[in-house]
Amino acid sequence: MSINFEKAVGSAERALIYHIQRAEVLSNNIANSDTPNFKARDLDFPALLAEQSKRVTATQFSLQTTNLKHIAGNGSAGEDGNALLYRTPNQSSLDQNTVVQQVELAKYTENEIHFEAAFARLNGAFKGLIKVLRGE
Repeated sequence: MSINFEKAVGSAERALIYHIQRAEVLSNNIANSDTPNFKARDLDFPALLAEQSKRVTATQFSLQTTNLKHIAGNGSAGEDGNALLYRTPNQSSLDQNTVVQQVELAKYTENEIHFEAAFARLNGAFKGLIKVLRGE
């Protein structure tokens, strides 16, 4: 019997990857809070979720063609880069920098909490797999 790790831990792994990427973007914003003309960025979670849903749907179902001229249904669902967006500033600044350090720190802390929850979920999935392998 084989174990499909994608089915067992796939969503938790993808959540960890998302939170790692978001932490990089937010820390870049914080590091550039004093850089003139720097624009704050953030990841668009709904866009990433929609893309992942399309990928899962595309891999779970395949189209059946009855004619050689039919178009195959195995295409790319899009790029991850379209989920990185500029943040709209609440208040303009003299140097055109859109980073508000308190907002970025709050978003970074929120992301860290979600990361810890996703990590706990992944850890629980692995503990469950270990129990299955041991026959418990």
